[in-house]
Amino acid sequence: QVHLVESGGGLVQAGGSLRLSCVLSGRPYSRYAMGWFRQAPGKEREFVAAITWTGGNTYYADSVRGRFAISRDSSGNTVYLQMNSLKPEDTAVYFCAKALGTTLVEVTRSQDYDYWGQGTQVTVSS
Repeated sequence: QVHLVESGGGLVQAGGSLRLSCVLSGRPYSRYAMGWFRQAPGKEREFVAAITWTGGNTYYADSVRGRFAISRDSSGNTVYLQMNSLKPEDTAVYFCAKALGTTLVEVTRSQDYDYWGQGTQVTVSS
């Protein structure tokens, strides 16, 4: 069984930074991309960023491109989301997820992922 656990959320002022981490255990016997999503109160879950198995390719939502950076360690088991220049509209619960595939061809929809973490709250005050 695969488990994902996020950490690093918290309260930060606008313009500040946070770094989220996601640790995957029960590693599946296949390579896979990883992604971050977020869900604000009253809104649908939305794609934030994704990264390939090797970490060589990344993809971002327009709303965070240039401010957020996704990365993963050499083992592939930990994925990070560095969030800079945070805005109040970034406030949400952030989820990491394991993709079904290895590339970034299909990574922006929830159905492109098969395992999810429990989420970590990020609150940005104005």
